[in-house]
This record gives sequence, C-alpha cells and structure tokens, in this order.
Amino acid sequence: MSIPVESLFLDVEVTGTLQQKVQRLVAEGILSGRFRPGEKLPSSRKLAEHLGISRITVTNAYTELVADEYLNSRGRSGYYVSDSAPTPPDFDLSGPGDRRRIDWSRAIGRRFDGPALPLRPANWKDHPYPFIYGQADPTLFSHQTWRQCALQALGQRDFEILTADRYEADDDRLVEHIQRHILPRRGIAAREEEILITMGAQNALWMAAQILLTQRRTAVVENPTYPGLREILMQTRCHLVPVDVDDGGLPPDALPPDTDVVFTTVSHHCPTNVTMPLERRRRLLDMAAERGIVLVEDDYEFEMSFKGAPSPSLKSMDEAGSVIHIGSFSKSLFPGLRLGYLVADAEFVREARALRTLVLRHPPGHIQRTVAYFLSLGHYDAQINRMRRAYATRRAVTAEAIARHGLTIAGATATGGSSFWMAAPEGIDTDLLTRRLYDRGVVIEPGRGFFHDQDGANRFYRLAYSSIASEKIPDGIRRIAEEIAGLGDAGVR
Repeated sequence: MSIPVESLFLDVEVTGTLQQKVQRLVAEGILSGRFRPGEKLPSSRKLAEHLGISRITVTNAYTELVADEYLNSRGRSGYYVSDSAPTPPDFDLSGPGDRRRIDWSRAIGRRFDGPALPLRPANWKDHPYPFIYGQADPTLFSHQTWRQCALQALGQRDFEILTADRYEADDDRLVEHIQRHILPRRGIAAREEEILITMGAQNALWMAAQILLTQRRTAVVENPTYPGLREILMQTRCHLVPVDVDDGGLPPDALPPDTDVVFTTVSHHCPTNVTMPLERRRRLLDMAAERGIVLVEDDYEFEMSFKGAPSPSLKSMDEAGSVIHIGSFSKSLFPGLRLGYLVADAEFVREARALRTLVLRHPPGHIQRTVAYFLSLGHYDAQINRMRRAYATRRAVTAEAIARHGLTIAGATATGGSSFWMAAPEGIDTDLLTRRLYDRGVVIEPGRGFFHDQDGANRFYRLAYSSIASEKIPDGIRRIAEEIAGLGDAGVR
C-alpha cells in the first residue's frame, strides 16, 4: 500500500530547514500510527513537486530517515516504512469517558501553581514599547562568537565533556574561570571546593532554602523583593519575616532576634536598585557573626554599575564564613541560558552538591563548556562592556524622559541596574494602568507582585530598559504619563 502524497504537507509554523521539516512530517506520521510498516512513501520526485521544494532536499531527508531506521530502501522500488521503525504506544488513547478519575485536589500535597509573578502579557514582544525586565536584547549579543564557542564545545576533543555523566562534578574549565576571573572582580577568593555551578540564580536560591530552612527556623526577606524568592521561602514553611527596605536597602537593626537566615540583594536591591552602603554591610556581617546568622547574597546585576566601580560584594568582606554568594549569567548573557554559580563554605557546598545530584545531577556539559570558552576567549568581557554602554545611554534617556513628563522615581536614585522603580500618584492602581497601556503598545510591570503585604503596593511599577531601543523610550514614557494623567482626571483609582 502506498501513502498518498496529499497526506504530506509542510507546517509553516514549524522551525528548521526544509530537510528537517520533511524528516519531521514523515517521522511524526510513523510515530502517530498513520504510516505503518511496509507502506510505500511517495517518490522523491512526486513529494518534491507536491511540496514545492527541490528533489535533493527530499532525497536527503529520506536518506536520514533510513539511517535512523524509520525507512528502508528497496533498490529501484523506492522507500518504505521500516519494520523496525519506532512504533506508537499500544494502548487506548481515547478519552476517559465515564471512568473514575483521581481527585487531584486531594492527591496534591503541596501547591506550586500560584506564584505572584510580575504581570506581563505573553506576547509582550509584539508591543512597540516593552519596558520589560530581564529579557535579552539580540542587538547587543554576538551570536557569531557564541556559535563559534558552541561549535568548539562540540568538537572531538570535548566530546567526553558533552556526553559523560559527571555525577556530582562540574566542568573544571568553567569552575577555574569563575574562580580566577569572575570572582576576583567581586573581591572574592574561593577554592574549587567552595564553588558550585547551578541552573541559574533561581536554582541556587531554591537549594539554599531547602538546605537552611525548616518549619522551626526564621528567614528574613527584603520587602519588596523578587517574587520567585518569596514563593521559594513560603514553600519551605519556615517563619518568614519581610523587612521593609529604605534608601540603603535592608536595615540590619530591623532583623528580629530569632533570625536564622537573611536573603538580601546588596549590589542592586530587587526591585528598587538601591545599593547597600559599606557601613551597613559591615553591620550586617557583624550581626551575622555574633548571632550565627547565615546571609544569602543574591549578587543582582553587579556588572551594571554606571557611576564608578561596583562595590565589593558581601562575601568579599565576610571573615566568619557567614555568606552564601549567588551569581548568574542569565542577565549578563541571556535568560534562556539558565546557568549560574554559588560560592560558600565547603561544608555547605557539599550539601548543595548532593542536593543538586538528587534533582538534576549537573547542568548540561555542553552548556558548561560553551560558557567556559565564551568566558576564557574574552567574549564575556566584551559583552558586558557592550551592555554597560548601551544601558548607560538608555538609562540617561529614560531618566530625562521621566523628569520631562513629571513621573516619580520611588526612593533614592540608583547608580546602576537595568530598570527604574517608579511610584504612581497616590490612589492610582498600576494593575489597571498596566492593562490600559497594553492598548497603547506599552508594557510595564506593576509592583504588586514584589510585596509581601499588598497595602499600598499597587501604586508602584517597574520600568526596565534592557529590551527597548533608546529611540523608542521617550515616546513610551510620554504614553505612560498621559495614561496616568487620564486616570487621575477621570478619578479612576
């Protein structure tokens, strides 16, 4: 039996080369059970004419499918679905009908599906004025150099790094570069056994919370703070104490006496971007040493300092071993990378390494080696310099537009980062403001999700400039100001 050529068509939404698309549509037909062993495929000529592509593309696709045992070639007869091709599951895929189903509302022991994340539309890229935080700007990233590093990591010399199960171990070259080049910029000296590669800062924060906290322990978190961290801490069921930040970040003297762990962003507080003064850092470290408190330092956007060199990290000033330092490449390279690191006392790192092994073994070897090459060949430093220059320009343009249109920056003016923390006039609900701005092509992030207590939180919002071109910023700010004025005139609160 022959498979009719009309049953094969290319999906324009599918990514990849034409050859890959042909391979995929044949393989999916076999895996779904539509094409069965022994059935003959259309000739390469007929399928090429039907799809409007070259015959050699179809021939190459068929050849790859033969190599993968989806098809076999029978001399001059053509290509057939192989008897050894992967087969679809041999069970009933029909709906449940009247069968009894498990009650998941009772079966689920803990809930993870309701994090208070910043409000943003899924299609924010389609809006011409995206003031969205933490997203990569492709115009600032050298795809060519990244591709070269990725190809180098795919070479025969690094094949074992790519394919081996390293159990608990990390890529030696990546760890060495972090140890010798990244950490010294933060004033940190660390041994190899004090460094662990993580799947980004979020993964590192989760591991720290899992290891350090129980229902009997007290954790302090900044208010406002990164919403993902607050959700992580709430899942531990610890006693969670939010402490309001001021113009200097977290005030150490506000810590409750029974504090066990403090989570803080001292370089640039999230989301206000204020930097904790050195004297306050020393006070926090002294209290930690005296009371046995562990300090978890999320080194949030330390590279993005525009007025002078970055301040020394909390970890670099730590003489008692109280600080767990967390860094990430997700903001400095691109968020989809999901690669970071933590630095702490070797005893803590052993626990974190064991926990990581239980969950995911280790981050993918190819990604680790690609980043190692990207760092060691100087591309990372070039990337940071490129981002710093672009962000400094965008920050200046944004600040000027904010001042011209009479908008309000909340708290102290920060000296770095990639966003502004803003306050709308009293009574303006920024959730409503955000939704109304969608119709004008503007995307901002309302502040509600950053706060532990919702009282008064709805008047704040964040304006990020990492994803918007400088020339679009003034018009976007103008639209925000007009919408705020319109809400005020209409008495909408």
